[in-house]
Amino acid sequence: MENLQTQGIALARLGLGTFRLQGDGCRAAVESALGLGYRHLDTAEMYGNEEPIGAALASAGVPRKELHVTTKVWNENLAPDAIRRAFDASLKKLRLDQVDLYLVHWPAPKMNLPAMFETLMKLQDEGRTRAIGVANFNIALLKTVVEDIKAPIACNQVEYHVMLDQTPLRKYLAAKSIPLVAYCPLAQGRVASDAVLAKIGRKHDASAAQVALKWLLDQDGVAAIPKASRAESQQANLGALKVNLDDEDRKAIAALPKNKRCVNPGFAPAWD
Repeated sequence: MENLQTQGIALARLGLGTFRLQGDGCRAAVESALGLGYRHLDTAEMYGNEEPIGAALASAGVPRKELHVTTKVWNENLAPDAIRRAFDASLKKLRLDQVDLYLVHWPAPKMNLPAMFETLMKLQDEGRTRAIGVANFNIALLKTVVEDIKAPIACNQVEYHVMLDQTPLRKYLAAKSIPLVAYCPLAQGRVASDAVLAKIGRKHDASAAQVALKWLLDQDGVAAIPKASRAESQQANLGALKVNLDDEDRKAIAALPKNKRCVNPGFAPAWD
């Protein structure tokens, strides 16, 4: 699988999202994904599933150097001492000495960005996380982090799919050589019933979801982390890599409405 190179780490273009996967079901899903060849796993403190993921990693027998593990600090724990406590807890649950990428999960209204990133960069300097980054940051926040603080951001993880335009954000990230990691890449299942995507899929002997996923993965600097609990779904997502979209397909997808945001909590920043 193709990797994105960013801040000294290699990020597989297609990873496994684990939001809402819990307990034994989460462990089984991760073990299944690793068996199918997934090597990029995404979790977070807030998901409450780092322990079963740690158990799956411990039993899978995949060499650590082949794995990429991302976890995230919740936005209530952004004071420097709270970041360290949260990080230590995540590492223990994951049964790892080091994560590959540690993200700020969501910005918070009264966060102290310089203090936060000083702490995150110290964790990186200590070798406890290989890279650091952000999730759900808008362009204004990114400018502060990247241009003023000069933090070595390895990615911005945001909602992105065929039904949501992220062109301004993508252009900013591309100009700074920062990958965009797309969560909800299938718009929480909504793409499956889209007639335009289904029609394109029939042309390529693929599903609407595979078309939507390949549209993302064809874009420079974009990775995607669809959640998939069943082996069949995980295999289908891998199958998307074989779909070859043409200009006609991309034109039809470009014409779809692009204003459907699935994740927009009250504490979200002002989206650009």
